[in-house]
Amino acid sequence: MLSEDSSPDVQTSVDLSSTPLSRSASPTKTVTDEMQKDQSPQVPPRIRTPQTQENVQHSTQPDAELSVSRLSCEFSQSSLDDNSDEYEDPDFINPSVHSMKTPDRDMSLQVPGGIKGRYNSFCSDDEQLDDEDDSTQWPDSGLSTAQASVYLPATGRLSSASKEDSSQHAAVIKIGWLDKNPPQGALYYQRRWVRLDVDYLRYFENDKDVYSKGIISMAYITNVTSVGELKFEVATNNRTFIFRAESEAERNDWVTVLQDCSRGRHPRNTMSPGLLLTPDYQGYLELKGLRSKLYTVVASDKVYLYKHMDDYRIGVGITSIEMNVGNVKDSERRNFDLTTPYRIFSFIAESDQLREQWVDAMRNAIGEALSNSEVADRIWAESSNSACADCGAPKPEWAAINLCVVICKRCAGEHRGLGPSISKVRSLKMDRKVWTEELIQVFLLIGNERVNSFWAANIPPSEALVPSSCSDERRRFIANKYRQGKYRKYHPLYGNQRELNNALCINVQCTDVLETLSLIFCGADVNCSTGVASWPSPLSLAIAHSQLLQAELLSHNLNTELPQSHVGGAMEAVHYSAPPCVSHNGFLFKTASMARAISERKGKEEFSRRWCVLNDGTFSYYESDKNSNPNGALKASEIVCLAVDAPERHGYENTFELYSESERLYLFGTDDPDGHKEWVKSIAKNFIPASAEPLLRLGFERIGRLKCKDGLNLQTSKVGWFALVGSTLHAHLENGQGEEIHLRKLNELSIQQDNQMLVLVEKGRTLYIEGERKLDFSGWCSAIQTAAGSGGDTLGQQQLTETDIPVIVHSCIGYITQCGLTSEGIYRKSGVNSRVAALCEKFRSDARSVHLREGEHQVDDVSNTLKRFFRELEEGLFTSEDSSNWLSAAAIPDESMKISQYQLLLNRLPRVNKATLQALINHLYCVQRFSELNQMNLHNLAIVFGPTLFQTDGKDYTAGRAVEELIEHYTLIFEVDEQQLKKQLEEITAIIQVREKLSTKFPSTEPGGHFICTVYLEEIKNTAEQHVKIPGAMTAAELTCEVLDRRNIPVKDKEYWSCWEVSNKEEMERPLHYLERVLPILHSFGTDSHLLIKKHLAMEAMILYLTSKVDASKHGNMKFREERSILGLGRTSGSFHDRYFILNSSSLRMYKEIRSNRPERDWPVKNLKVYLGIKKKVRPPTCWGLTVVCESVKQERPERQQWYLCCDTQTEMREWFATFLSIQHEGNVWPRDGLKLTRVSRVLPDTRHGNVSLIPLRGSENEMRNSVAAFSQDPLALFRDVR
Repeated sequence: MLSEDSSPDVQTSVDLSSTPLSRSASPTKTVTDEMQKDQSPQVPPRIRTPQTQENVQHSTQPDAELSVSRLSCEFSQSSLDDNSDEYEDPDFINPSVHSMKTPDRDMSLQVPGGIKGRYNSFCSDDEQLDDEDDSTQWPDSGLSTAQASVYLPATGRLSSASKEDSSQHAAVIKIGWLDKNPPQGALYYQRRWVRLDVDYLRYFENDKDVYSKGIISMAYITNVTSVGELKFEVATNNRTFIFRAESEAERNDWVTVLQDCSRGRHPRNTMSPGLLLTPDYQGYLELKGLRSKLYTVVASDKVYLYKHMDDYRIGVGITSIEMNVGNVKDSERRNFDLTTPYRIFSFIAESDQLREQWVDAMRNAIGEALSNSEVADRIWAESSNSACADCGAPKPEWAAINLCVVICKRCAGEHRGLGPSISKVRSLKMDRKVWTEELIQVFLLIGNERVNSFWAANIPPSEALVPSSCSDERRRFIANKYRQGKYRKYHPLYGNQRELNNALCINVQCTDVLETLSLIFCGADVNCSTGVASWPSPLSLAIAHSQLLQAELLSHNLNTELPQSHVGGAMEAVHYSAPPCVSHNGFLFKTASMARAISERKGKEEFSRRWCVLNDGTFSYYESDKNSNPNGALKASEIVCLAVDAPERHGYENTFELYSESERLYLFGTDDPDGHKEWVKSIAKNFIPASAEPLLRLGFERIGRLKCKDGLNLQTSKVGWFALVGSTLHAHLENGQGEEIHLRKLNELSIQQDNQMLVLVEKGRTLYIEGERKLDFSGWCSAIQTAAGSGGDTLGQQQLTETDIPVIVHSCIGYITQCGLTSEGIYRKSGVNSRVAALCEKFRSDARSVHLREGEHQVDDVSNTLKRFFRELEEGLFTSEDSSNWLSAAAIPDESMKISQYQLLLNRLPRVNKATLQALINHLYCVQRFSELNQMNLHNLAIVFGPTLFQTDGKDYTAGRAVEELIEHYTLIFEVDEQQLKKQLEEITAIIQVREKLSTKFPSTEPGGHFICTVYLEEIKNTAEQHVKIPGAMTAAELTCEVLDRRNIPVKDKEYWSCWEVSNKEEMERPLHYLERVLPILHSFGTDSHLLIKKHLAMEAMILYLTSKVDASKHGNMKFREERSILGLGRTSGSFHDRYFILNSSSLRMYKEIRSNRPERDWPVKNLKVYLGIKKKVRPPTCWGLTVVCESVKQERPERQQWYLCCDTQTEMREWFATFLSIQHEGNVWPRDGLKLTRVSRVLPDTRHGNVSLIPLRGSENEMRNSVAAFSQDPLALFRDVR
């Protein structure tokens, strides 16, 4: 017996031989009509004139084709059976598989399971350049995954139940494994998966196959009998099929069921074609790869394949294809493809005309298959529509078309109770005519989730419905929601009828349908007057502006009764402005999308012309402007970056790049510059939020979304919208104001590819830009690096300091001030040309990365680099426009007028030129003040710099005179603070005196350079400061004795005074070994570190522990955490884990546990520095911890690692530290005779560090210490604020 929901219609017994054949006008009936009939295994005949290839010229074609896009996969085929009942051909399925030849082979089309295939979309012209093979598996869920069977008796009548639910299988009566024997009596059996439904007995290669190897129509089975042991026969008029079961009971069960299903079926006259299935179209088609043609029948919503017409007559076929999952695609000449998710059938017709007829017939079959379930499936494609808008029940099959909600059957009953004036209820499956394409699009656009943001904005949890709610609860809730509007979100204009009507008339002209719905159900009059004679109503206004979805919504609410509830209190009138709506269309040229950045120029031949449409927040591109289905589309929410390429970068003059969330890059181009600008503007408006709208007014080269952190909050990232314009990065962060970052003024720019982090350091702030996606992040990094570099040969295009001075000028002036003011003939002597050229190129590439150091760079090379920069400067320092005016001013006889003219010209200079000129003249003024040492007086400097700055040939002294006067009258022309200048000169004098006193250029027998260092005694405060000159060979013990001796502090017995390196930032300290040199420690200092002389209270306990040890090694458990910090970020990630450590004379090894054989990490002891203490930010589990720093050199580059070790007790920590100290210094932890209080009487040259200048320090003592630490990295630190 068949269930009520799945049984086909009753088939009455008709003598078809006497029935005239005529074509039925409307063979389809509704579900309600069909269910009223009695149910039996047969259906009434479908009277229709068959179309064959002989009478095809008389067929009528529909006016329109139903085009359904499908994704298809190409799969390699598995091997075939040799069974003669199953049709097979090695060329058809798999050329590499050879089957046994039998007298009569069976017919089969086989789809393998679990085979990887290359996935490609027929509806996209994006040749996925970086596609990976997609592993596609056939469904594996038992009966629910089997291919739907077709009820196809000779009459050809299809039940509407099977048509409506085409995605489901016909009722399966019995299913299981059987052995099948060819009818020729071969001795072997082949195992087959056999499935019986009311229409067919089908057998498959396995239970995963979708398409059968053979089908036997139940209407043509004449007899089913048991034969032999476990076997039974299924006989038709012309064929006998033998099957074998695994048991007697199973065999008997199959026989009984088959007899019951075939009983009552009338035998057919196989000689009369009129008695067979009446198809929509039939004939022979060649399937690519086969040696013979297949007889193909298109009937209703299915396609059947037979070996030949005789098999079709006797009801024995190969397989059937459900067209509800099919799509037909035209190909070349006589070819066309029928694609399904499971395989592609490539057919060849006998002529072009027949090919068109076949394509039309199969597309009609697709339309027939989708006629009932199409609407529901499409509506459910919007995920929120797959649950009832009122109670949340799954798969709702009803909708209130005026309210735009999809609802379940139980809620639909309550909606009907409201009356059609409030809720117009329609079925998704039965009311096919009401579901226009526009109405479907409205439901897809809004969806239950969005529409409930209006209807259900204020539902109390106690009143919410659930799928199990009773009828009374539903009735009360639905009345409150739609009749009273109790839970709706009130529009800001609610209560102001005039403004509501005005807003409705404005809004129907754009695409925001939800806003229109909100206005209507908050009181706007759908039939109000627009004030425009040609378009008197909102409906006509929407149609006039081609807003068909708006018109659809309005048309269903012309007579709707609006909710009656009101909000209390008077409401102020609010002026209404329509939400932004950007649309654009036109032809563009497009390349295939890519998964990596574009590194090469794309020629015109790599672009394809596409019709592009930007509408409703979606950018779509089509094969042409005639196509209705897009080749591809990008939603605005998917676009993360838009980059505008430089002109003529690719074959088309104007191109732009779109980066998507899914890591794809789309390149579009055009030769129309105006069209290019309009496209860029329109696309940017679609995906840039209103909060970042000011970015759209910029002439950006790149715009998009990035995550970032700044110095105020490094714990969480926030989304920012950025636009790159020239060398300026504009940013709009969440809930923040817009800001600008001048990339050429950055103090530091670094990229950490491993961490996907871009670090921008400017004065007083560090910004960390994170890369969510590798593709667009790499594009941003490259663009920002380029923008931050020197962009050309003018001053304004150079990398600049905070005071708008080019970095090259700043660096050269600073170096010469420190190292070259006493150099005789400075700026007059020539450097080595090759070195000067190389240094110029380094500055030109990235001036920020060039660090001038004494010994590494020569003074004359640096001075000539500065001169060459100014001589080759495009437009010059004084600008080509005003250069002659400067020279003319030099000829003015009156000195006061001359100075005034110079000041006037100075103020006319661009900002960067003015700042650069002031810095240079300040420097030259200082140089000539020490002319007794360097022999470069005013006149000599003017001779050198006149032709250089004015870029003249130097044949006359006019340019020299102008420079000489600028230097001579520097304080007047530039209005310099005399006290500031005096302080600057004093500092320079101090530098020269110190350099002379310490003699940087000393004989080899004399000591090397010294540093003056601030050392603290016992505690860090001003009264405990000591300023000590540190020779290159001074040890920690000597420094300790020097400080103690200055304070007259005697060293008592058992007192272990030591010199400690203390880091405030890392919250750690380390006692220096008494023989350790101090100067290298100073060189490695940061500004947050200092030296402290204090007692080592644990030294005695450490010495006692070491003397009691027999073995120098140590092992045990400690808690380990590695430092994983981002440059400058100041925080770490990770947590502490228990690890087992072994420390011996050569290395420190870490194991996961004591039983592990291989160490996880192995560090050489000589590279380790061990500090006492761990910073609190890493949240150590105990307060007894060590910070370990490993410094090594890899590939000629220094590498520094840092991690933390936690011990359970203070004693354990002390023992580990003592062992480290003992191993690193071969047991010599403390001098045997104790610390001797002796003054440092001699200093040995330290050849490892060369000549280090003594630098005078300014400001407070703390500033002195910081300046010493920062000097080697920033020679201009002393003069940064000097003007």
